[in-house]
Amino acid sequence: MKLVVVGAAGRMGQTLIRAVDAVEGVSVSAAIELSGSPHLGKDSGELAGIGTNGVAVTDDALTAFAAADGVLDFTIPKASVEFAGLAAQARIVHVIGTTGCSAEDEAKFSAAARHARIVKSGNMSLGVNLLAVLVRQAARALAASDFDIEVLEMHHKHKIDAPSGTALLLGEAAAAGRNVNLSEHEVKVRDGITGARDEGAIGFATLRGGSVIGEHSVMFAGEGETIEITHRATDRLLFARGAVKAALWAHDKKAGRYDMLDVLGLERD
Repeated sequence: MKLVVVGAAGRMGQTLIRAVDAVEGVSVSAAIELSGSPHLGKDSGELAGIGTNGVAVTDDALTAFAAADGVLDFTIPKASVEFAGLAAQARIVHVIGTTGCSAEDEAKFSAAARHARIVKSGNMSLGVNLLAVLVRQAARALAASDFDIEVLEMHHKHKIDAPSGTALLLGEAAAAGRNVNLSEHEVKVRDGITGARDEGAIGFATLRGGSVIGEHSVMFAGEGETIEITHRATDRLLFARGAVKAALWAHDKKAGRYDMLDVLGLERD
């Protein structure tokens, strides 16, 4: 399977190139960067630290997509929307790990999925997606009148969106477990005299600093007891390996929109 890596010179792009190199049956067919990038023309394998792979970094996404089977994308929302349109035009797989997307962006991804096979998730790891299943089950079992829910997350100082896509994924899982709409129950900011906590609220706490790859906890706080479920990522490769797995899984699927629960075969209920 021939895969395009977009944002190839970034931290995650380089990790994706290393992940593809380590998996049989897939290869990097193109490495994309923005026009004007100082990395254009460089060997993408050398950038990723795996030695020469013969694939030079280019800004010609249209040509790259037309010759590929799929694209791995952990960039920014505006770029991912553009890439989704190109993937739809080429009728290939588009794996999206980009976070911070708006409702309008999501609608464009869904429209592109009429022709492309789009796999989009706030987190590509098995552990986090299993965590989401457990959070949904716990939220269903622990009544809002007895247990408050808080989602805590920490990432490195360079992350540009908050809460993280993973934190929102976990918040959605908690809301689904309680059969409520997250947007009507989420509390993302607390400052000043906030008053008592509303019953059923799902709170988010965001920390940023250092080189933390990703730490997420969901806390169920009751009277006299607290239940906490935690996932810690120690290597970006786990996300990259999940993205490659998603691309391979979607290769023979019909056009449509999927997520990592589909890829991993995890039950939603």
